[in-house]
Parts: sequence; structure tokens; C-alpha cells
Amino acid sequence: MLLKPMCSAVIALMGSSFLLSQAVAQDSALLEDTRKQVLPLLPKVVGTMQQAIKDAGVVDAIPVCKEKAPAMLQDVRKQTGWDIRRVSLKTRNAKTGTPDTWEARQLADFNIRAAAGARPDQLEVYEIVTEADNKRFFRYMKALPVGEVCLVCHGAQENLPADLKQALGKMYPDDRAIDYQPGEVRGALTVKRPL
Repeated sequence: MLLKPMCSAVIALMGSSFLLSQAVAQDSALLEDTRKQVLPLLPKVVGTMQQAIKDAGVVDAIPVCKEKAPAMLQDVRKQTGWDIRRVSLKTRNAKTGTPDTWEARQLADFNIRAAAGARPDQLEVYEIVTEADNKRFFRYMKALPVGEVCLVCHGAQENLPADLKQALGKMYPDDRAIDYQPGEVRGALTVKRPL
């Protein structure tokens, strides 16, 4: 008589194990597809910024970071229908770079992990979330480490040239994106993909 409840428990366990492996496979496929679509943008954005600084100088390269980089992200958004942005806990442009609650939590975790010795360029996170209106999304974030090109405009305030400070003050009156050190997390590329 004990055998029947035991068989039911084993069958239920096998069924939940199958469902779990299906969910892991789905998450893995979503992760790989998301990476494939958005990660090639990162070296393009950095390269575009480096070239703009080389061609026009730091002050005249600011519009590239402000306008061209977001436009590159929007091109992928138009192709995919996903919400793709750059966010930071220390925003330069609060209108476009302020993280939502989920993103802020992930950025804080990235900072903790980087401070504990993790390489910022290796930090990423993904999760399927259900929002208040019962809509499901695949959320993905990839940390953006502070590189040499970033320090030109995001480094120690006392090291920024006066003309650059003035230009940044005009374009970004609420700028908080300074005083970074190499190897810190500058922010993240974030993707919100409807399911």
C-alpha cells in the first residue's frame, strides 16, 4: 500500500525536474540570443567614442556619447522591440540613465562584487520577472567597466579641464558621473525583453 503514494511522489518529482530543465533551457536560449543581439554594440560604442575624441577633441566628442551611443542602442531596439539603455547609479543624464528598481539593485550588486575583486567586464545578470500587470520580461544587464576612454570625462573632477567642466555643466546640469577610478563599474547595459 505504501508503494502507490511513493510512486506518485516519484512521478511528481520527475515531472518537476523536467519542467525545471525546460525552464533552464529557455533561460539559456534567451540569454544567448540577448547577448548575440546587444553585446556587439559595446565595442562599437567605445570605438565610436575613441574616434570622436581623436578627431574632434574631448569637448566636441560629448555629443557622440550623448546622442550617437543612444541612437546605436535605439537601432537594435527598433529591430527587436526590446527596451535597451545604459544606466548608472551615478547618472550623467538622469532623464535617460536612471535605473529602475530592478536595475538599481543589480548595479549595487555589481559594485559589491567588483569591490570584492570580481572583474567588472565579467559581471552580468539575467532573470525572468513578472511585473504588476502580470506581464513577463526577460531582464538582462551587463556591467560597463571604467576604461581609459571613460576617465577623460568621468575621472576625478580635479583632473577635468575647465572647458570640459563647462561643457558638461551646460549639457548635463545634474551630472553626477565623475570621480570614477579604472576598474570600477561605470554603469550597465540593460535589456528588458517582453515574453
